[in-house]
Amino acid sequence: MVLEVKQVLRMKEGTDETSYGKTSYIQKQVLSLTKSIKEKAIMDFYCKEQPTTLCIADLGCSSAELNTLGVVSELIDATEKARRQLGNGHQEYQVYLNDLPWNDFNTIFRSLESFEDNLKKQMGNNFGHCFVNGVPGSFFGRLFPTKHLHFVHSSYSLMWLSQISKVELPKSLSSIMVVTIKNHRSRRVFPLKQFMQGFIEEAKLHTFNIPQYTPSAEEISFIMEKEGSFNLNQVHISEIGWEANEHYNNNNINDPSSSFDHYDFVKCMRSVAEPLLVSHFGETIIEELFKRYMEIVKVSMANEKNVFVNVTVSLTRKGCSI
Repeated sequence: MVLEVKQVLRMKEGTDETSYGKTSYIQKQVLSLTKSIKEKAIMDFYCKEQPTTLCIADLGCSSAELNTLGVVSELIDATEKARRQLGNGHQEYQVYLNDLPWNDFNTIFRSLESFEDNLKKQMGNNFGHCFVNGVPGSFFGRLFPTKHLHFVHSSYSLMWLSQISKVELPKSLSSIMVVTIKNHRSRRVFPLKQFMQGFIEEAKLHTFNIPQYTPSAEEISFIMEKEGSFNLNQVHISEIGWEANEHYNNNNINDPSSSFDHYDFVKCMRSVAEPLLVSHFGETIIEELFKRYMEIVKVSMANEKNVFVNVTVSLTRKGCSI
């Protein structure tokens, strides 16, 4: 069962209008909200340690290149500001993009050339080198050498459970980590019985689960204290509405009757859940299933404010004080 989950636990691949890369606006809004936390953490580390090569890992990079490479770009930009303030010379960056082996890495890899070109344009002639690598594998196992990483970022990834095991990350990390996880107070997005009852055979319905663990801030603090490898520097609670924000929804902002928000949210959730649903129920039900889901989302968004509650924590490995 563990092997099966690893094979299907991925976002919808490709670059079409229903792919994760095109629809993950909620994840993008979460990344925007946590930008200042990530920037402060990496600048504090760099100013203290000033490593010759700064090693950064994004755990659960998925296939949305604008999200993943956007975070990397922001982290490098923050470090470059600190480097210039200190008067240091060229800085090297080693970036590791991690996800499970069945992730659509190719979508990200195809955009690396333009990403590197944009970095050089933004950072100027004094910019050093950025080396980007893909790291397929579960972060519930060992992925990196001991104390090799300086900064680890993960957003909406560590809550996905490909297996129950001890995370090996503390041995690999030499300093800082910033993690965002959906909180248990978030409204349940897939009320399966509500829109599958009478449509899916009962036996299959009862054996389907979304493999997520969404802890509270208190649970995270307790887990970190019990594990013992990290100091908890900051805990930040944020909320993200189901609706697309104005920047994402600019083509429909003047049309009050538009159902773009409903459709957009359903596409976003579909890009996350479809591989899991197809693996368990087959492809033939998918269109009808999400047609029914659309109706539920319309009613829900019309009658109440729906939000994802997020917990972002900034951690430092013990023994590395900043």
